[in-house]
Amino acid sequence: MKNKIKPYTDLVRNNVNYRRLWLAQIISNFGDWFGILAVYAIIQKYSGSEFLLGLIIVVKMLSLAFSSPLAGYITDRFNRRHLMFMSDIARGILVLCFILITTAELLWLAYVITALQMVFSAVFEPAKTSSIPNVTSDKELVVANILSAASWSIIFTSGMAIGGFATAYLGTDVVFMINGFSYALSSVFIYRANIPQKMMSSAEKKRTSNPLVGITEGFRYLKNNSQVLRPAMAKGTFTMCVGAMVYMLIIIAEDVLMLGSIGLGILYAARGVGTGLGPVVGRRIFKLESGWIRAIGFFMIFCGLMYGFVSSMNSIILMSIFVMLAHMASGSNWVFSTVLLQRRAPDVFRGRVFSIEWLIFTVAQSFSVMAAALILELDLLTIRQTMGLFSGLLVLSGIAWLYQVAPKESLYSEESKTHYQTEKTII
Repeated sequence: MKNKIKPYTDLVRNNVNYRRLWLAQIISNFGDWFGILAVYAIIQKYSGSEFLLGLIIVVKMLSLAFSSPLAGYITDRFNRRHLMFMSDIARGILVLCFILITTAELLWLAYVITALQMVFSAVFEPAKTSSIPNVTSDKELVVANILSAASWSIIFTSGMAIGGFATAYLGTDVVFMINGFSYALSSVFIYRANIPQKMMSSAEKKRTSNPLVGITEGFRYLKNNSQVLRPAMAKGTFTMCVGAMVYMLIIIAEDVLMLGSIGLGILYAARGVGTGLGPVVGRRIFKLESGWIRAIGFFMIFCGLMYGFVSSMNSIILMSIFVMLAHMASGSNWVFSTVLLQRRAPDVFRGRVFSIEWLIFTVAQSFSVMAAALILELDLLTIRQTMGLFSGLLVLSGIAWLYQVAPKESLYSEESKTHYQTEKTII
């Protein structure tokens, strides 16, 4: 056991810059997940509408989507450490503004604040993910991403679980103050980190001084490099169905289990545990990176099947087990696709690549959540039937991925292997 965790402890102990970036992620993520249930609680308190509850998720995702292309351009053009620091400060101030919502008439503020908060998150996230390869060695990269995913899941689990109880017993105002403080503390660690970055050349900066030119170049790069486009599509394809099912866990906790914030905290905690365990298990099963694109198709099928079981259950214990299993596949998909992008995208394009990935992801999730919310609002299907529908669609997506996307990756791997052997022979 000691040998299995040694690469992770060595990375944190010996790599001071990764450690500071990692600690910043842990602290800000804790505040995020600790506070999200308080936002849901406000909407439930002042509206009680399933549609408005789904709408806050859609606003969150669409705000990320619309700001992602410009954010990616910014993170490739300017110092990423400075951008992350300023984003943390801005988000810390914004979450405190949720305290101003005290009546149903002021509920619109929740959507405005969330939108602004996500604009800064759209800058922070690709800057952070793009920075990991720059503070780790090639050997450390996979370990760093698995550790980041595991840490996210632990913080997600504890943050959601504690946040559920805190929202119920301490009130939303206290929760928002803690969230604001977490961003401030995260900014301290970002400020102290030394994060190398290959900056654009003077010629590149001049050529892309118009943001539209820089953004267009990012899209063109993905279009012309299918080996990068494939992993960039993985999260979006996954969340076309998973986004709706995660949203429906809120309704299930409230209307099926009748446990409110506490039930949701437990289900989301199970989701977090699965997300953390998944990449560790997934890496042991799929050891070769050349097989990771194919593995993503199997993850989709497995996740869809697990949520199919969730849709038919009444026990929170059984639901939690199958939610955990589903998100083991989801977490593996996340880490595998992220590592492939970090390896394949050059530093000067990495910010734009990850921001476009966020664009695909957020649009897909927004569409997914809105579709589920409308189905439920219009009483077209029951909550169980709707979850069963999306779980079936995810299984079909996984099958399509295996037959349409994976073969192209196999061809790329063969071409790369042939090219490497040719170069070796010439040398």
